[in-house]
Amino acid sequence: MEHEPTGARRRLGAELRRLRGNADMRLDEVGRKLSCSTSKISRLENGKGIPKPRDVEDLLRIYGVTADLEMAMLRRLVHESRSRGWWETYTDGLSAERFVLDSPGRYAALETDAAGIASFDLAVLHGLAQTPGYTRSILEALLPRHESWEIDRLVELRRHRQRALVSADGPVRLLDVIDEGALRRVVGSPSVMAGQMERLLELADMPNVVLHVLPFDAGMHRAHSGQFSILEIPDERGSDLVYTESHAGDTYLSDPVDVRLYRAILDDVRARAQDPETSRETLLRYRELHLSGEGADVDRIPGQ
Repeated sequence: MEHEPTGARRRLGAELRRLRGNADMRLDEVGRKLSCSTSKISRLENGKGIPKPRDVEDLLRIYGVTADLEMAMLRRLVHESRSRGWWETYTDGLSAERFVLDSPGRYAALETDAAGIASFDLAVLHGLAQTPGYTRSILEALLPRHESWEIDRLVELRRHRQRALVSADGPVRLLDVIDEGALRRVVGSPSVMAGQMERLLELADMPNVVLHVLPFDAGMHRAHSGQFSILEIPDERGSDLVYTESHAGDTYLSDPVDVRLYRAILDDVRARAQDPETSRETLLRYRELHLSGEGADVDRIPGQ
């Protein structure tokens, strides 16, 4: 995981930004010396561009970097930044869907670098917690114009992401606060939902997973403004960031002020949620509800 390109790009960008600061140079100064736009330098520093070895070598010269160890480290990051991520196998050739599927591999790439994920699930469950049937139903509802092979690819992408929960190299930690509405709403069919409740119960037994249910009687909370996840990125791979979903598309927030705000929101909504044992009882109740078919009378997300 430490060799994934997205993490390497973020780390390289942070190092280049640090070196520019040490050299006391502005973006426009560097752009003039490198004969390129300031946006190109900015993208490299933000980890959004694929770095060219020649450009990085020129930047090292401009910043006066001469230490062999530091240069070797930066060249290694350049090499790792240019590698192909595992998720590209699943996302190559997929047609885009504005606001829904602009960049299907970006979140997976960032999640790969995370050691922990803290999430508030409002409308649908977190991707790491979904069964294939639940995932397919969600994707068919959100992407009605996509062909079946594209949906298949995205389902497999999500299943691959879930391997992180049982990784032998150190499983990712998942803290998930689930609004009760996401348990009550029928996605696909009652049988899909019953299987999904089984999956949540299995996750609840894992040592690296903590699940909380925010019950209806907890009332309205500011977390209800929208679904979000906080990706906890180790220092050697970058910095923590917040991922939010809305009708305007996906947003990634990396400013420490924003991350602290969302942490405070999650801490507050977690304090109002059921404890893990009570949450387990709620999951059992909803499993029985969906097995009985009674959940079919509520609002549905169409699908399988």
